[in-house]
Amino acid sequence: MVDRDGYRPNVGIIITNARNQVFWGKRIRQDSWQFPQGGIQHGETPEQAMYRELHEEVGLQPNHVQILGRTREWMRYDVPQQWTKREWRSNYKGQKQIWFLLRLVGRDCDVSLRASGHPEFDAWRWIEYWVEMDSVIEFKRDVYRMALNELARFLPAPRHPARNDLHRRVASGH
Repeated sequence: MVDRDGYRPNVGIIITNARNQVFWGKRIRQDSWQFPQGGIQHGETPEQAMYRELHEEVGLQPNHVQILGRTREWMRYDVPQQWTKREWRSNYKGQKQIWFLLRLVGRDCDVSLRASGHPEFDAWRWIEYWVEMDSVIEFKRDVYRMALNELARFLPAPRHPARNDLHRRVASGH
């Protein structure tokens, strides 16, 4: 489904942990890292598409995450011709995305890169929120920066369990 301007509706997903680090997935058989993302199917809302893609690409269910925020408007990027399927080249320009910021409330072991029959990633890791864009494919970098900037306001203060426990023990004299 491509709109009249040549953009395919899509969702982008930024998953954070308790330390405000972000989930970073390595594209299968490539040296390219990215956030989960995927197309919005006919009849789906962006939120429904986000939950579907979250399960397909990362194996997480709605109860494993909390939605912290989403972008207000569509963010667009153009896909270079050499990356476009031949049958789409006449009317396809790229993606328009709504981005979601999620907090993982489940555990790291809930992540499963093999939840679907067509895995997108073959490795993953947590990295700092203000991720270095060098390992992101060049044509997506500006949208990543815009999404991270807009969604940063939804980030809660990071939790550092070890520090909190130590502070409580010191305060109670133990």
